Amino acid sequence: MEPTADPVAAVRRARRGPRRRYLAVLGGLIVLATAAFAVNVLLGDYTYTVPDFFRILFGEQLPVATYLLMESKLPRAVLGILVGLCFGIGGAVFQTTLRNPLASPDVVGVTWGASTAAVVAVITFGLRGTAVSLAAIGGAVAVALLIRSVGGNVGSHRIVLVGVAMTAALASFIEYLLSRASIWDVQVALQWLAGSLHASDWPTVRAVALSAAILLPLLAVLSRSLRVTQLGDDLATGLGARRFAPDGMLLIAVLLVAVAVAASGPIAFVAFMAGPTARALNGGRPTLLGAGLVGVVLVLSADFVGHYLIGDITVPVGVLTGACGAPFMLWLLARGTSSRSSS
Repeated sequence: MEPTADPVAAVRRARRGPRRRYLAVLGGLIVLATAAFAVNVLLGDYTYTVPDFFRILFGEQLPVATYLLMESKLPRAVLGILVGLCFGIGGAVFQTTLRNPLASPDVVGVTWGASTAAVVAVITFGLRGTAVSLAAIGGAVAVALLIRSVGGNVGSHRIVLVGVAMTAALASFIEYLLSRASIWDVQVALQWLAGSLHASDWPTVRAVALSAAILLPLLAVLSRSLRVTQLGDDLATGLGARRFAPDGMLLIAVLLVAVAVAASGPIAFVAFMAGPTARALNGGRPTLLGAGLVGVVLVLSADFVGHYLIGDITVPVGVLTGACGAPFMLWLLARGTSSRSSS
């Protein structure tokens, strides 16, 4: 008779494979994000060698090169990293907590709440700069709270439906405001609505970095029960998950997305695409850090392509990610339909 296999060893072997894949996915995404950062900083209209980059970074003054790197290219790339991280992680939290791959901040109205508040600030009150960013954060939080109060329990499909309806209403209201505004205000509003990194500077980078440094550790604590919440509220509570954890994670995700929108405008569909992409790479298991890294790769890649590779014009990041988001949504819907029909 063969000896009975050790069940503990069997469980360890079963866990080892997914963990190795997770680490491999994270490693690959870190390499891609690093490469995208290097391309944005070192290449373009003014190119740098790696030694020159580090010489400037450590304080050496080179005519023209130092200013362009430290005041334009580097803050733009760093802001792209932070914004992509916030969009990616925020979107993945929405999709995982609400148990719906379509339930990203772009789709359920949070991003549109920020956009509406920003357009109102620009057109109605004539505000600019930091005031518009603060209005965007307030608008995102207000709309998220409204959707939560009307939509019912976390995990309910009603939240997604209410969010989609809110998106349609806010989009119509923005169109109404733009139709009645002056040409100058419309230009400012449309530039902001396109979503781009053109207004990046070190104060903005510091503000986003500080916000992320506060919010991400809080999210890490609450996300320990992330997989359990996918089983449903009652079963998750029975397994020991905190009842307030889903609401807390959603609130932090709203703030992450709001901060990103305030810094760069509503870069379309990054939050929507990052989570499912990271999940697919990780064998169907959610990974917040992976989603954040996918967001970084998307934002930095789209910024470089739009800035340097499309003729003589500069295309905002949000235009390119929006163009990618539409076919991605169709693919996601088709994938969900085929999986249901085969099951």
